[in-house]
Amino acid sequence: MEMLKKFSGSSLFLPVVALTVLLIFNTLFVDGFLTIQMTEDGHLYGRLIDILNRSCSLIILALGMTFVIATSGIDISVGAVVAISAAVVCTMIGGRGDGVAQMPMTLAVLAAVGVGVLCGMWNGLLVAKFKIQAVVATLILMTAGRGIAQLMTEGQIITVYYKPFEYIAGFLPNMPVPTNIFIALAMVLLVAVLMKKTSIGLFVQSVGINPTAARYAGINVTMVIFLVYAFSGLCAGVSGLIESSLIRAADANNAGLNMEMDAILAVALGGTLLSGGKFYVGGSVIGAITIQTLTTTMYALGVSADQLPVVKAIAVIIICLIQSKKAQEMFDKWKASRHSAQKNDHKAVLGKAVKQL
Repeated sequence: MEMLKKFSGSSLFLPVVALTVLLIFNTLFVDGFLTIQMTEDGHLYGRLIDILNRSCSLIILALGMTFVIATSGIDISVGAVVAISAAVVCTMIGGRGDGVAQMPMTLAVLAAVGVGVLCGMWNGLLVAKFKIQAVVATLILMTAGRGIAQLMTEGQIITVYYKPFEYIAGFLPNMPVPTNIFIALAMVLLVAVLMKKTSIGLFVQSVGINPTAARYAGINVTMVIFLVYAFSGLCAGVSGLIESSLIRAADANNAGLNMEMDAILAVALGGTLLSGGKFYVGGSVIGAITIQTLTTTMYALGVSADQLPVVKAIAVIIICLIQSKKAQEMFDKWKASRHSAQKNDHKAVLGKAVKQL
């Protein structure tokens, strides 16, 4: 009971409950939701595997977005950076029908991730050095990003026939689960190690709570903000690789479309305050899986892709209301009145027992 009470007060309570509710709903109303089968090739497939597979790029994006939001910022360009990264890797590998790569795949992958980092550094420069509001600074790249991707692909959808490119988001030979699950796991472990072994988390939190006090405490606030945007760009670059590998093509118009909204929603659902300060990487990961589960659920219920953003927007509004100061005051007031009522009941029972004696 004590453990349950402690867990209900933790940051993971809301995302875990939301994910659990969705899983129970799907189990009851979606046929074969929990069914996992193995193909003749030794690959696992089923709705749960599909959710994990599709949520990997969002998990990675949410990692970067978590640090950005923790510094009181926001990065709405990550979807466009995904499109740029996808355009870079597919253009370099090329769309030759004979399945031969124009350039080494390793070079193309490094270039795509590097371009993502450069995009993040551009955002970081505008926000940290030139003090432009984060939403405005990242709006520039959000607007121009897909145009840049269109220029790279010359307005065409480049389909990649080079077989090893499929392995990034597909199955390696004799491997039961998709490769991108391991990529997402590696990124989460990297962040966990950095948080555990360094003071990066403390610096980010300090900047998010009070940048002036952090500066007086000796923290290089400009560098911290610059680095979190660069890391967000890195995450978007890796996500671009996964998204392009999933469809084996670079689609400048649709790659990463609306993924910035999903990443922000995943972070908010994970318990990180949108006003900055405390952040929860684990909550963001669960939040990303929850968002993908919600998407899968909506598709299973026949909701079209055009209507889906409305459902997600409602979820964002509800989360913002729950996180608002007014809602917190109302909850504290309800909690105090409940505690007072329990105390009075206890006194009444005790008084009655004394009288009986």
